[in-house]
Amino acid sequence: MPPGNPGRIVRSLAALVLMSAAVLPAALEVASPAPSAVIGPPVGPLPDRVAPPAPHRLDLRAPGAAPSVDVRRAGDPANRITLVLLGDGYTLGQQALFREQADRAWRALMEIEPFRTYQNFFNIRRVEVVSPAAGIAESEDGEAADTPLGMHFWCEGTARLLCADEDATARYAGPDAGPQYLIALANSAEYGGAGGTGVTTLAGGSPDAGRIIQHEIGHTVGDLGDEYDSAPTDPAYANLSAVDAAEMLRTRTKWWRWLGATSPDGGGTVGAYRSANGLYRPTPDSVMRTLGGSYNLPSREAIVEQIYRRVQPLDGTVPAAGPVSGRPRLQVSALPLDGPRQLHVDWTVDGKPVPPTAAGGSWLDTATLGLPAGARATVTATVRDTTDWVRDEAFRDRYMTRTVSWTLTG
Repeated sequence: MPPGNPGRIVRSLAALVLMSAAVLPAALEVASPAPSAVIGPPVGPLPDRVAPPAPHRLDLRAPGAAPSVDVRRAGDPANRITLVLLGDGYTLGQQALFREQADRAWRALMEIEPFRTYQNFFNIRRVEVVSPAAGIAESEDGEAADTPLGMHFWCEGTARLLCADEDATARYAGPDAGPQYLIALANSAEYGGAGGTGVTTLAGGSPDAGRIIQHEIGHTVGDLGDEYDSAPTDPAYANLSAVDAAEMLRTRTKWWRWLGATSPDGGGTVGAYRSANGLYRPTPDSVMRTLGGSYNLPSREAIVEQIYRRVQPLDGTVPAAGPVSGRPRLQVSALPLDGPRQLHVDWTVDGKPVPPTAAGGSWLDTATLGLPAGARATVTATVRDTTDWVRDEAFRDRYMTRTVSWTLTG
């Protein structure tokens, strides 16, 4: 479990059971849901399952080998989250199909905030697992398909719940130098998936695959709960509450800091909206309630916080922090964001701020500081994410801020 992870146990299975209408036709054709649409219930109750929110830890005792390709490398895996996409039910002749569907899936994920802005915090790796036969197990009779990852619908008796053999998937994924999440795509056009467990799943051939992964990754990376009316009643998630807005504000719990803020989807303000299962959600609608929506503000904050529990805002410095001789140029490698806003870097010399005109953002030429020859000075750089998507300032100080110092001598 990575440093800073609170070790909280997810107590209920975060399975995808979102629908665009109250009842789906037998062919499971999913229409695009309107923002205010009421999503349908799951087929039967979801069973409880214990699953850690941390990236899956690997059991490499059994064999598993397949070509692995770095599709997108944003940085050192030791300070990135690696999303590992694997396919099941794709034959040797269908690997091009898997590549196409895998690329569509991760690109769809990076189209939704906050993943779009923080996409450089993620590496993407593809593992091309060859199956002896095309397709996976889709029937209710429980007959298993002979596929390497053992993916199958009707998991736990729920029609659209798509599961994989987590140990087998981990063996094919292999180890990485840092945190990683496993995403298994099934060679199926059926509608379904699952998230919040050791392996996030989706049907790679579903027309809704992109919207499915946006929802499921909310469970897996953000540790979010389902907001639809028939979801299990577990108020432990950051985006679910057993108490109303007045009680949140009085006790300063849950998303009390966000109450009254404008929802990013334009659908109203953050409050406490009661679902039919008795729990409160932050907004009338979101991607955790209806496919194709946006993450509401408390959910965005939760995702950003979970990312920062695993990734530091600073990759390193040149030269290394500590004693240095002379008047060198100092540089910090803050992680880049996608878009105009970047991580903020402040410089000080012996505790006094360096004017922005004298510092180049990520670097400082100490020769321009006018320090007397032979004088000692301590130069400090503070890298900080100032995003307004996080309102927990104690968290920002602990996880989203890093300070490094050099002592100049000679």
